[in-house]
Amino acid sequence: MPDGVQGIANMQVKPLSGSCGAEVRGIDLAALDDEGFATVNEVFLRHKVLCFRDQEMDEEALMAFGRRFGPLIVHPNLIADGNHPEVIAIRKEPGDKAAVGENWHTDTTCLEKPPLGSALYALEVPPAGGDTLFADQQGAWDLLSDGIKETLSGMRAVHNDTRVAGPATNFNALRSTRNREDDAWRPTESLHPVVRTHPETGRKGLFVNRAYTIRFEGMTEAESTPLLDYLYAAGERVELTCRVSWEPGTLTLWDNRCLKHAAINDYSGYRRDMRRIQIEGDRPS
Repeated sequence: MPDGVQGIANMQVKPLSGSCGAEVRGIDLAALDDEGFATVNEVFLRHKVLCFRDQEMDEEALMAFGRRFGPLIVHPNLIADGNHPEVIAIRKEPGDKAAVGENWHTDTTCLEKPPLGSALYALEVPPAGGDTLFADQQGAWDLLSDGIKETLSGMRAVHNDTRVAGPATNFNALRSTRNREDDAWRPTESLHPVVRTHPETGRKGLFVNRAYTIRFEGMTEAESTPLLDYLYAAGERVELTCRVSWEPGTLTLWDNRCLKHAAINDYSGYRRDMRRIQIEGDRPS
């Protein structure tokens, strides 16, 4: 690493898998100068998921780190219960029956400008379990045949939040992280390309997910389902994944433009308490 760059002099990067992800140690995210942040961003674009160990962050420090990438998003559905509307407590109490993000998804793609990325900071974790899986959607695109690539090029899909928010979901009866379920709630819907080009690396990747993608443009849900199911499965192949195991003080940053992820709910009877921010992205193209 460059000599004299604040915050990263002892940075060590260890890949988590052959497809994506890296564990980062020996770095203080709160102390990064501009050159140090530029180095972190280069590593982020290369590995797509960065798991930073041994961080000490309150909500203000977490927001300050996120804002180095861009403005923060106030989530349209999850309800903040602290002092900052940008910070969501991703919390599961011992008696909860569900956890946030259990199914494979890309964050908040119902928005016209979905998040560039998300950062999740661990305060309390179970003695075992509660890991998060990530899957590389650029790798998924690379593995498709030329024929399906030609078919998908130029296609667009409708994304909305009807599966994850609103009175019909009833999530608030199952989990501690509160969701908008009031009668004033209305769906948020956007149209996005099925194949997204990363704005910084130029790589193509699949951009459909089980939580938000409803159908292809100009097609019904029934007509869209067979091909969408194939693409979901293609993007969740085990060889595309990495797995993050949490410790108190771990901050994980992921690139929402080219990944899907899923929280593993395998720690019944234990508490897991995290804080999450989302960074504003661009309009997918």
